[in-house]
Amino acid sequence: MLIVLSDVHLGDGTCGHSISADAFHIFADRLNSMALHASWRTDGSYRPIEQIDILLLGDILDLLHSTLWLDTNLGTQDYTRPWTDRDAPAYAAKLSQITRAILKKNAESLDVLRNLTVTLPKATVTGQPSKKSPKGALVNIRLHYMIGNHDWFYGIPGEAFDAIRAEVVDAFGLAQSDAPFPYKPEDSAVLQETLAKYKVYALHGDCYDKFNYDEEKGRINSALGDILTVEMFNRFHLEVERRLTDIPPVMIENLRELTNVRPALATSLWVSSQITHNDLPNSLQNKIKAVWEQLGAEFLALGVVRAFDKKMVFDSVDSLELALQISRRTSFKTINDIALWAQGKIWGGEVSYAEHALKEPAFLNKEAQYIVYGHTHHHEIVSLDTSESRTTQDDQVYFNSGTWHTYFDLAIHKPRTQKFIPYQVVSYLVFYHGDQRQGRRFETISGAYS
Repeated sequence: MLIVLSDVHLGDGTCGHSISADAFHIFADRLNSMALHASWRTDGSYRPIEQIDILLLGDILDLLHSTLWLDTNLGTQDYTRPWTDRDAPAYAAKLSQITRAILKKNAESLDVLRNLTVTLPKATVTGQPSKKSPKGALVNIRLHYMIGNHDWFYGIPGEAFDAIRAEVVDAFGLAQSDAPFPYKPEDSAVLQETLAKYKVYALHGDCYDKFNYDEEKGRINSALGDILTVEMFNRFHLEVERRLTDIPPVMIENLRELTNVRPALATSLWVSSQITHNDLPNSLQNKIKAVWEQLGAEFLALGVVRAFDKKMVFDSVDSLELALQISRRTSFKTINDIALWAQGKIWGGEVSYAEHALKEPAFLNKEAQYIVYGHTHHHEIVSLDTSESRTTQDDQVYFNSGTWHTYFDLAIHKPRTQKFIPYQVVSYLVFYHGDQRQGRRFETISGAYS
């Protein structure tokens, strides 16, 4: 049995809340049930499965969403950001600091993963679960970690980074060494062999997102999205708190949750809602907006951002410049109106990468029946192709593994009233091979709770 999950985004708590440990306890409880069902075979007999592989498909630990990146300033000797010199001693030290903060903050959740245990009843000679055996059959569980765009740092080679990975391996109980974590199945012979057994080809999927992946430099490098996250989203609540001393603490705490607001276009409404629901005077709105605009100007002036700006091409930097120009010339109300219009007319909040799956070599040469991505946080299943005979052995399907995440979701009833409902989302994929699960090939599991 193979389980795939992604985009858990466990953070250090400085930029919003991670999903609660309850999600991991529920997963551990259900794992026993899934393993038991997988042990029933196509011929109706019971034979306990011997191994469960769990693939963590990127963005499991979130090293980007941390204010710890911001404790050094541009121009100083110890200035460190995701895009600065990784050979400098301060770089590995910063990654170690953030990693340890995340592991400590999510100790209970990781303890559940590290100690996952599944014990199944032994089989009788007649192919039924034994009711007399005092000891069941212990199932071997292996956890594999692939990187995405928020944890790509674990793919950096070098002894200093090996030491950081070793702590992650130990915290999760991973079935891999402290060598650079794989980005593609081809980067690990064990992973490639495991996925091939289930006819699965899996990537995080960020390589199809130009804003969060630099195609020229490859994955083990920062993209423009890293800079925006660190220099604007991570910094915003800190600067509001520092400059506007009369802002209530509860609003500062809620501004930390900007990255958890859905849809993404509703972030301006989230900021406005904090002003409205905290009964702040209208005069503070312009001051808060001025903070955002100054951060935007400083962001666009950074040399590393200018380096992404291609001449004679309307690129991501130009798009951001245009958005910030609109922001400077309009009120929060106008920005909110634009966001609501764009949400309804241009962007429905759902992004599918299914078309990219059609171009994967593993799909084209039919080595894989199932193409799996993460990254979008949008759990889905899309039929790609099958043969004229339409046997299950020929079906090819695209899956997105979704996310484990806390969301603040904009209510669709009178959205201009800026009402958000918080809840947590959990989704994962299950694949079987051979005669497991009575011949079933896959399942998708998705749920939400308040």
